Amino acid sequence: MPKKRCGWAGESNPLMLKYHDREWGVPVHDDSKLFEFLVLEGAQAGLSWSIVLNKREGYRRAFSGFDPNAVARYTDKRVQKLLLDPGIIRNRLKIEAPVRNARAFLAIQEEFGSFDAYSWRFVGGQAKLNRWGVINQVPATSTESDAFSKDLKGRGFSFVGSTVIYAYMQAVGMVNDHLVECFRYKEVAKRVRLRVT
Repeated sequence: MPKKRCGWAGESNPLMLKYHDREWGVPVHDDSKLFEFLVLEGAQAGLSWSIVLNKREGYRRAFSGFDPNAVARYTDKRVQKLLLDPGIIRNRLKIEAPVRNARAFLAIQEEFGSFDAYSWRFVGGQAKLNRWGVINQVPATSTESDAFSKDLKGRGFSFVGSTVIYAYMQAVGMVNDHLVECFRYKEVAKRVRLRVT
């Protein structure tokens, strides 16, 4: 019998399936990975996730392996060069945002010790386990994403509206929004419990 998955994962795109089955919703506590998802979710704004996922390796190459220290040093000349890179979405605002965000990201690391310590405060340090039966029950924002987004904007981040940040929280496992019938729901929930105990 085939595994039941969240409908958005589809069946035709192997990258989407792999992402859904291995990454989405798994709690992330590594700052470089957290920065990667900030870059990717910001790039996705207004587009489908599959477009960004198909360009993920292009983003990894263009943004120095998602190293915020390196990206924070990008010059206007580097941004101009990236506007010609077919491996990423060539939108000036979406290319400038990771550079600005990298600088703000480093300031948060300085203040809180890690971006992980800062970001997980918005869910009380523990992933929120939702219990959705159908995809249209899954919200686009939450009170937590509203607060997180507002705080990030106040610290100089861009492309961090509440919808983008809710998608980010889903991606890095701050919320488990796998549908309850999805085979990953229990697997991800188990990982959350293991961390708590």
